Amino acid sequence: MSGTVAAVSGNGEYSFTKPNRDSITLLAGLGVEGDVHAGVTVKHRSRVAKDPTRPNLRQVHLIHEELFTAVGEQGFAVSAGQLGENVTTRGIDLLGLPTGTLLRIGTEAVVEVTGLRNPCLQIDRFQAGLLKQVLGRDEAGNVVRKAGIMGVVREGGPVRPGDTIEIELPEGPHRPLECV
Repeated sequence: MSGTVAAVSGNGEYSFTKPNRDSITLLAGLGVEGDVHAGVTVKHRSRVAKDPTRPNLRQVHLIHEELFTAVGEQGFAVSAGQLGENVTTRGIDLLGLPTGTLLRIGTEAVVEVTGLRNPCLQIDRFQAGLLKQVLGRDEAGNVVRKAGIMGVVREGGPVRPGDTIEIELPEGPHRPLECV
């Protein structure tokens, strides 16, 4: 299984959206070089407020470009970086990957999938009503989160639009993604 990088984004300041870049550099154990969410311990404000010593399982945020098409069909205009992701992918069912999947991006970088992004109210502040498009329920009443996945950098390296993403599933029984 493989896909491609559609766009890369990063921001050194806290803001909901992240500007697109020509390339980003992933740093092993830290995240995206120069990004406000890079670090060994949690950097997202809500998580820092709870416990700033917890490990950062949200070093890299990835969203599938196909989500933008789906919400576009409902009247929302969203493009790469606008939901705060670092890597926008194409051709990968990110939400269907199991915990521990390795994403080999470009020639050097490796990201280990840690879990789902939990969509928050900032999405509705960005565009009213958008949160309902990325957070819903299935027929059984279970919460379905569609706003991408999170990961940690196992091996650093440059990441650029057009790079190939190779998927390496973990051994053993697969664990579905949970919020991190």
